[in-house]
Amino acid sequence: MQAIVSGKKRIVVNQEMCFSKGNLDLGSRLLSERFRDEPLIPGLSDDVAKLCLALVPRANFPSMGRVCKKWRFVVQSKEFITVRRLAGMLEEWLYVLTMNAGGKESHWEVMNCLGHKLSSLPPMPGPAKTGFKVVVVDGKLLVIAGCCMINGSHAASSDVYQFDTCLNSWSRLADLKVARYDFACAEVNGLVYVVGGHGVDGESLSSAEVYDPETGLWTFIESLRRPRWGCFASSFNGKLYVMGGRSNFTIGNSKLVDVYNTQCGSWCGSKNGLTMVTAHVEVGQKLFCIEWKNQRKMSVFNAEDDTWEVVALPLSGSSRAGFQFGKLSGKLLLFSSQEETGHSTLLYDPEAAPGKQWKASEIKLSGSCVCSVTITA
Repeated sequence: MQAIVSGKKRIVVNQEMCFSKGNLDLGSRLLSERFRDEPLIPGLSDDVAKLCLALVPRANFPSMGRVCKKWRFVVQSKEFITVRRLAGMLEEWLYVLTMNAGGKESHWEVMNCLGHKLSSLPPMPGPAKTGFKVVVVDGKLLVIAGCCMINGSHAASSDVYQFDTCLNSWSRLADLKVARYDFACAEVNGLVYVVGGHGVDGESLSSAEVYDPETGLWTFIESLRRPRWGCFASSFNGKLYVMGGRSNFTIGNSKLVDVYNTQCGSWCGSKNGLTMVTAHVEVGQKLFCIEWKNQRKMSVFNAEDDTWEVVALPLSGSSRAGFQFGKLSGKLLLFSSQEETGHSTLLYDPEAAPGKQWKASEIKLSGSCVCSVTITA
């Protein structure tokens, strides 16, 4: 058994920290096949060398990826996140897409677990879009599809771009099988699901697809029982929940909840949902939502017993002022999604005593919030 010292922390290398054990067999085999006879760090076994690399602060990952191809491969891998978790070195960063005052330019801002701004991401590739979705899988940020302007006309996109948060770079992934916008999207058990939306000619869609990062391919799954658009998706207990938006089979907005069982590959449903949801986020085992009709309350869904509760927001002024959610360190963040509202960022701690759950946050964005994700790596 070996020990490594990182700052004031002494880390003992044991069998559980080795890539060659259990679910890390594939990563070790791929590494050895691609880089035969090239040690990560001369004089050390690759398992110990990987742990040494895992002890480096996350901000230094882009520099590590430029050392050599083998280091780059390791830093990009899903197994590297596992080793950092076993070593207690995971860092949670917040990525917020903000829009400038004119509403014409957007960029991603990055903050650490304390809410301190670290950097901005390189510009997203491709044309400007609306109706796209963002999702996180294997520590990487995916920006999926949407609607863009081409030759003066709106067009649905099938483009999928990935930002590698470790290497600070964008790349393009396989396109969706069906171009779409205003759809639902969520990660479930390491796979990315997209459902419904509008298609190339503006038609409403019932089709659904799943992306496997291991194969890099999109595959059709069973379609919804009805076309649905303007909806959103969340993941609970290994199932995909699709809520909100509109359906062809309802008058007005839909309260139907479509639930996809990823194990049996089939849909079921209930009528216990919300209608026009403008913001949502999962914190722990609960889903927090704000509806368009009232931006002064949030509805909280508990997937364990399929119930909702309503929590008042400590805000004044117009009930139509828009907001977006974020999350950091198990707490909920409330950002303004409109210009010049005068609202500061608020923080909600679901574990705090009643009456002490809300407080002001020191996080300040450079513009209005379009969306945000939290990435742990």
